[in-house]
This record gives sequence, structure tokens and C-alpha cells, in this order.
Amino acid sequence: MPSASIRVAIVEDDKGIRELMSAAVQREADMRTVRTFPNADDLLEAFPGLEVDVVLMDINMPGTSGIEGIRMLKSKRPTVQYLVVTVFENPSYIFQALCAGATGYLVKDSDSDVLVSAIREIAAGGSPMSPVIARMVVSSMHGQAAGAMQEELLTLREREVLDALANGLMYKQIAAKLEISVGTVQNHVRHIYEKLQVHSRAEAVRRVYPDRR
Repeated sequence: MPSASIRVAIVEDDKGIRELMSAAVQREADMRTVRTFPNADDLLEAFPGLEVDVVLMDINMPGTSGIEGIRMLKSKRPTVQYLVVTVFENPSYIFQALCAGATGYLVKDSDSDVLVSAIREIAAGGSPMSPVIARMVVSSMHGQAAGAMQEELLTLREREVLDALANGLMYKQIAAKLEISVGTVQNHVRHIYEKLQVHSRAEAVRRVYPDRR
């Protein structure tokens, strides 16, 4: 393997997907998988001694989320590039990831050729994104997703609470769904209102979902 090959780490909780991604990388002559992790916490622990150029990062994993993991690690070694590979296409997740330090964003239905091309692009200084993600970014810049561009973006948990509110769930139902207390739900809702600068459930939903009535 040439010494100039791109060193890739993969953080993905689904073992099957993790292995497929690793195999796609290993098939290429100019890149190699140096390590795989089932969650961000394992990456955080191994990071000080990890020689890596590009990290493929899922978002929703047990323990520390991928977004929080990127935020925690980017300042430690700014030269490492983070490519988010996830099922989430929501503008809020996209902007949270980019603000945390991700340089690229792909959806998981991207084929292996797209994945390895994105790795090359991000290693060369680019910002690869799935077409649907790129369109969302452009739309948001045009003001169609203002809620996702608030100065303080919602955390992953706050987003889960807001999604539940948007689906009409009451506090008690949200608490049961997320396995947290009603009081914790109320705290999350208060933080959501503060960050979005709104005063009601309807306003919060409209701010983040402008097309939803």
C-alpha cells in the first residue's frame, strides 16, 4: 500500500454497513481502512493514537452522537476531515453536522463509487455532498429552512423532542417514547423555544418545518 494512501476510519453502529464501507475503501489502491468503530465513544478513546485522514461518521448511535463526536474532536486535530454518512436528510441535522466541523455529508443510499469518490474529494480539500443534501443547503441559504440556521442549533435530543411535537405527541407520550421523564421533556421544550426564539409549539414547528401546517 503506498504511503500516500488516504487513511480512513469508519464510525458506524450497524456492523453490516460498517463492513461494507470498509470493504469499499479497501478495494481502492489510494486509500485504506485503518480502524472501524461501532460508536463515537470508542473513537474518542482511540483518537489520541489514531493516524487518520478522513473519518466516516454516522449521526445517530448509542452514547455520544456523531455530531457531538465531531465537535469534540475537530478542535483537537483540525486537519482530520469528517464525512457524515447517515440516513438523516433533515436540514437541522445537516447544519448541526457542518457547524460541528463536518466537511461532507452523504446519505446512506449512496453507492460505493460515490462513497470512495467523496473520500478522495474531501481528502483533496473539497466538500462532497449528496445531491439532495446540496439542494437542501442551497434552499436553506435562500431562507426556506430558517429554523435550521438559528445561531444556536438544536441538539440531537432537542430535535427528537421537536419531531415528536410536530407529530402531535403530548409531553407524557414523548417521555415514554424517548425513555426520559416528563420534566426532562419540559426542559428540552424550554430550550427549544429559547433557541428558536418562539413561544409556542406551533411556532417552533413552523420555524423548522416551514412547509408543514
